Amino acid sequence: MEKTKNVLVVDDEVEVRETLKNVLSSLNYNPFVAAGGAEALEIIRNNKIDVVLSDLYMPEMDGIELLKRVRTEDRNVLFLMITAHPTIETAVEAIKKGAYDYLTKPFHIEEIRLKINRALEKRGLSSSLRMANGLVWALLISIPVWLVLGIILASLLK
Repeated sequence: MEKTKNVLVVDDEVEVRETLKNVLSSLNYNPFVAAGGAEALEIIRNNKIDVVLSDLYMPEMDGIELLKRVRTEDRNVLFLMITAHPTIETAVEAIKKGAYDYLTKPFHIEEIRLKINRALEKRGLSSSLRMANGLVWALLISIPVWLVLGIILASLLK
């Protein structure tokens, strides 16, 4: 059975936080909410957060700055930027800084579910790939040198 994923919503608008909290609960995620960047960082330090959904434009600390700080706290946290005013420049900047993707307001529940699931699947695939690469190296290193030399000598003697 798969563990419920923790998703942190960071938005200065109460309605957006509450709506996303309810949507995430209905999608079987464990939602956390924060009104701003400082509160979000505190939650990340004290909980295992899998995904952050953060508004781009917030007072005190915007979403890009929060993204940079989250990356220093935990590089494995998946970050989705939220914006009501999408531009190519902000999307590109967010992706360059390490965001997985972005969502535009108003939200569609299916879009939220799809983007979170894709991000989590991508992270699962990359950790599986790292493990497979590690196993290949372990097997290569564990093959006795004499066996490799024997194979080389046998091929030379043919």
